[in-house]
Amino acid sequence: MTGEKIVESYIAKTYINDMINICGKLDIEEIGGIIKTLEDARNKGKRIFVAGNGGSAATANHFACDLGKNAAKEDERRFRILSLSVNIEAITAYGNDCGYENIFSEQLKNHFVNPGEIILIISASGNSPNVVKLAEYAKSRNAKIISLTGFNGGKLKKMSDQNINVPVDSYEKIEDIHLMITHIIVFYFKHCN
Repeated sequence: MTGEKIVESYIAKTYINDMINICGKLDIEEIGGIIKTLEDARNKGKRIFVAGNGGSAATANHFACDLGKNAAKEDERRFRILSLSVNIEAITAYGNDCGYENIFSEQLKNHFVNPGEIILIISASGNSPNVVKLAEYAKSRNAKIISLTGFNGGKLKKMSDQNINVPVDSYEKIEDIHLMITHIIVFYFKHCN
């Protein structure tokens, strides 16, 4: 085996072992609590809005698609879910005209959020100005904030009603775990409820 192959194998093995360790430390009850909150929102016809930047935007969009489609059953209520990260036209218009920090909160204002509706925010740092402003606006409307964060959770963790924090310093690993958590949630609704 060449030196380069040894390094590649070591990196892959280390990454996988780190992910196994992180998964072992996840609080299953916190995931269960989020599932219960989302189930309650569905049963009461409350809307769920999701948002994130970069890789977290991809996770938000993926989650909105999966929860809206894969968790839908013909004989029961469906999730009323919308990603605020999906509309590039709205994002760039608000970013250009109102400032990038307002791209999510301004979109949410168009939906006249009601008390008890859910804002699920995915952010590795928890400090991006646009997700913090989204959380502030959601709080002003008495919406419930659920967040998936990384590092130390940032401002968003403190502003959230429910939070799962992945306390590592790697965006890749944080984003992998966030995607896995959203898949666990969808899997539950698809197969168990």
